[in-house]
Amino acid sequence: MKRHGILNSHISKVLTDLGHTDMVVIADAGLPVPEGIPKIDLSLKLGVPSFKDIADVVLDDMVVEKVMIAHEIKTANKEILQYMNTAFEHTEKEFVSHEILKALTKEAKVVIRTGEATPYANCILQAGVIF
Repeated sequence: MKRHGILNSHISKVLTDLGHTDMVVIADAGLPVPEGIPKIDLSLKLGVPSFKDIADVVLDDMVVEKVMIAHEIKTANKEILQYMNTAFEHTEKEFVSHEILKALTKEAKVVIRTGEATPYANCILQAGVIF
């Protein structure tokens, strides 16, 4: 058994297979998942696990060079926005419309679905490199 890092074998495999600029979506419970994009559904009930819980674990194991966030979060979900600003303090942030964010999920390697039930608690993580 692994001693450190993500225990979920599906997430661990996806992160191991990422190349530079590949994208991973961390989604709230309501974000639609495009046809053909793998979904790792971690949701148990509304709010569990939270967006923050999953983002923290993924960030601990993934090199992220850019995060894409819906600009609607600025007015609709200030708590998650504050978390994102802290968690991604040294990461490039790109704010796009929620419609563009949903369209970009079609290019993701995977969507990780949380139980989050607050508005616009979604992001796209673009992989960086360790060198």
